[in-house]
Amino acid sequence: MADGYITLRDGTRFFYKDWGSKTAQPIVFHHGWPLSADDWDAQMLFFAAQGFRVVAHDRRGHGRSTQTDTGNDMDTYAADVAELAAALDLRNAVHVGHSTGGGEVARYVARYGNDRVAKAVLIGAVPPIMVQSEKNPGGLPKSVFDGFRSALAANRAQFYLDVPSGPFYGFNRAGAAVSEGTIRNWWRQGMMGGAKAHYDCIAVFSETDFTDDLRLIEVPTLVLHGEDDQIVPIADSALLSIKLLKHGTLKTYAGYPHGMATTHADVINADLLAFIRS
Repeated sequence: MADGYITLRDGTRFFYKDWGSKTAQPIVFHHGWPLSADDWDAQMLFFAAQGFRVVAHDRRGHGRSTQTDTGNDMDTYAADVAELAAALDLRNAVHVGHSTGGGEVARYVARYGNDRVAKAVLIGAVPPIMVQSEKNPGGLPKSVFDGFRSALAANRAQFYLDVPSGPFYGFNRAGAAVSEGTIRNWWRQGMMGGAKAHYDCIAVFSETDFTDDLRLIEVPTLVLHGEDDQIVPIADSALLSIKLLKHGTLKTYAGYPHGMATTHADVINADLLAFIRS
């Protein structure tokens, strides 16, 4: 098992983990906001044990990567992944993205992935676009995301406790099996990153339009989404994305929350493995 850094074109130090045989098929994991590669622990360990090469990075401004105050936009995020894929010579790769990371996968595969990507997976992902507009009447009002920005600026540490304690993992639902360790791990990852990058990323995940990216993806793409996702509601995300993908497969999960890759890792891992091996 290995980890390390590459230095990107603008000098940003970009952290990544790279486990398993370098001759095995790579699976690349793209984390959500405001987390890090550590959010994929359950998947990295599982797929490494299955004989895959598993790679996960900390997006710029997140985790152990440089806390950049510029370049916090989806075009730059995708270009950063392209540099990592070239540096590690990742080919025939499966790219798996959760939430904001799902948008990153869509942009990367559409723009850079034709000769390096075998398949893609979007889990609880933000595409096609989250914010409400005349073109997207079912989206969330901009005031929701303004509230995120205000809460982050006022008391980021408290905000990063409130999100995982409530809607992210569905711990606010009656009868939920609340995990204090999961909440603290979310907080730990969030507080590792930079406040400016996280603030900017709220606009990135909510206002970036991935419609054209989804249409351009040529590889088989699996869309997984929890039907009780309170962060990225399914009706304005997965149910629209699947209509835009040329080779898409949709699977939804009754009662599952946004963070289902953690709360229901056994189920999600099995479904990912079946898709990758299909």
